[in-house]
Amino acid sequence: MPSESPDLARLPHLDAHLERCLELAEQALDAGDSPFGSVLADASGAVLRTAVNQERSRSDATAHPELELARWAAAHVPADERASCVVYTSGEHCPMCAAGHAWVGLGPIVYAGSSAQLSQWRSEWGLPASPVAPLPITEVAPGVRVHGPVAPYDQRVRALHERGLGAG
Repeated sequence: MPSESPDLARLPHLDAHLERCLELAEQALDAGDSPFGSVLADASGAVLRTAVNQERSRSDATAHPELELARWAAAHVPADERASCVVYTSGEHCPMCAAGHAWVGLGPIVYAGSSAQLSQWRSEWGLPASPVAPLPITEVAPGVRVHGPVAPYDQRVRALHERGLGAG
């Protein structure tokens, strides 16, 4: 786990936001996409925007919810307020999304399940590895504070991915 984790006790609505991420991931799965969902919250914990994975439904391999939130924040959140925003997400950002997050200047990331966990689960299920290395966020964006995986949400993420095995 990264050493510079945000103080989870100081993050308002942590459980509610992670629950919402799982609901969004389930919505993505039900729509035929991989189960990923994310929430962008301001410093007070108010939800600014949510997003779901739409890789398959939009025929765009870059249609990740974390990148969608970074793009939205760049257009709608003043630059001096972005660092106080928190992104909650069902799965750890891939390198593309971690880079987008860092370039936009968003604050901490809290993820339910890690990229390492997802890679391990995929291997256990006999699936091919991702075409992109499962680098931790901190290797791609070393200035971003992160926390994850968060139990028991990580095991619920696993269950969603396992459920999606027949969907793809």
